[in-house]
Amino acid sequence: MKLQDKVAVVTGSASGIGKSIAELYAKEGAKVIVADLNKEGAHKVTEEITSQGGSAKAVQMNAATLHDIEHMIDTAVHEFGRLDILVNNAGIMDGFEPVGDISDEKWDLLFDINTKGVMRSMRRAIPIFLDQGKGVIINIASTGGLNGAHAGAAYGASKHAVMGLTKNTGYMYANKGIRCNAIAPGGVQTNIGSSIKNINEFGVERTKAVQSVMPRTGEAEEIAQVALFLASDESSFVNGTVIVADAGWTAAF
Repeated sequence: MKLQDKVAVVTGSASGIGKSIAELYAKEGAKVIVADLNKEGAHKVTEEITSQGGSAKAVQMNAATLHDIEHMIDTAVHEFGRLDILVNNAGIMDGFEPVGDISDEKWDLLFDINTKGVMRSMRRAIPIFLDQGKGVIINIASTGGLNGAHAGAAYGASKHAVMGLTKNTGYMYANKGIRCNAIAPGGVQTNIGSSIKNINEFGVERTKAVQSVMPRTGEAEEIAQVALFLASDESSFVNGTVIVADAGWTAAF
């Protein structure tokens, strides 16, 4: 039990990577807040966890809404008495639009969910961690936050920003018992593609060459294993960095 009696919040955990992380954390002894916009999906994951002897509570959360984020964090403390681990997984894709085609509305939406939502949940958790003298933050970024050919301008920029926020936070609070790291998954089998609206043909065409050299598509459970390592004491000396999990895809460029 690597996370025995720990309390974790996992956003976007009704499906995909977030669901796998929530389930694995619960299996390793953590009490989990399953937070997602999809209320029904969050309750289903919670039921699956509790049916196997785990402890979890579902919370409906829109990552673009400040009230929802603060309620999510506060619920963890109210229900379980503390907060030890925050996993910012919730996110959406753009439509592969290059900067010449991106609208203000799409740009703002991507940043509100992918970047501002991450910042807001971290901001709410930090005082709790400071009072406790310890805490762990794990941000799910993307290889799109490392390179320019994995998505459109808005998604890539939003994930680059998450990586910068991760590094800054890891450094700023390094002497306070708080660790902050990010995971940059490559192509993984999830339903994030359902958030893609109005695909930009030019942008998709430009990314095809890079997509073609992907060694393989990953499974959500493989990313969850990295998230478990970062949440556990086994990674006590790992802070302010980004772990790439992409089967070697970005090693080529």
